[in-house]
Amino acid sequence: MSFKKQLILLSLITVFNYSCDKSTSDEFEEVNGNVETRLLSAISVVSAQDSDENSNVLFLYDGDNKLTTVTDGNETSIFTYENGELANITGGSDNVSIEELYHSPYDAFEYGEVLEYDDNGNPYKLQFIEEKYNYETRDMEPYYYTAQVTYDDKPNLFYKTAEAGGLIEVMDGVRFNFNIAPQSQDIVKAKALFPNNNPSQIIYKNEEGEVEYVVNISYVYDGDYPTSATVTSAYTDGGDTYVYTVAFSYISN
Repeated sequence: MSFKKQLILLSLITVFNYSCDKSTSDEFEEVNGNVETRLLSAISVVSAQDSDENSNVLFLYDGDNKLTTVTDGNETSIFTYENGELANITGGSDNVSIEELYHSPYDAFEYGEVLEYDDNGNPYKLQFIEEKYNYETRDMEPYYYTAQVTYDDKPNLFYKTAEAGGLIEVMDGVRFNFNIAPQSQDIVKAKALFPNNNPSQIIYKNEEGEVEYVVNISYVYDGDYPTSATVTSAYTDGGDTYVYTVAFSYISN
């Protein structure tokens, strides 16, 4: 998996911000103020339906609290630095993307385009493409979907961890202009999709504007940071409701 794609996945979070003149760090601080640094050590997800869906993602750091490794036991991302700056990420892990974490069936935060931001600069409305089988043409065809995301008023729990991995500095280096190098486009997308707060609901709509799937996330906070979350999701045409419990652990200061 490429360095650029992992930036999207790890940044959650996934072309224009609500203020093109602001860096990712300036925007985060403007929205959230002075936030205590707490670095993630683990995210554990437990499924109420199927234990095979359970997952555990570990975050490892060096003596200077720089992020060195993200692993789920099957796939591992290794962060390397040169002169104190992020130089590369090798390996791959999709388990810290928003929709992987909360078991959404869609990929809006990986491939979506931001259509609208909320007042805090969070991606509020995203458009993405899903392929479906057309029984008349007997072929897969693209369908345009939208995801509407609302947020808690708490700071993005991944921000300080992403900062420890050099990712915020990388995104701060992006400037929105029409001469941007093609190889930077995925980093631009990561910046555009990086939220300042934690998502609390995602509503997915089809081309006709009909709601097809809803994800609700309820957090338990200790100060600015969640210690756990309950995720419930379901298709709107009936059927099962899926429930997941997420535990967030942090390294000791």
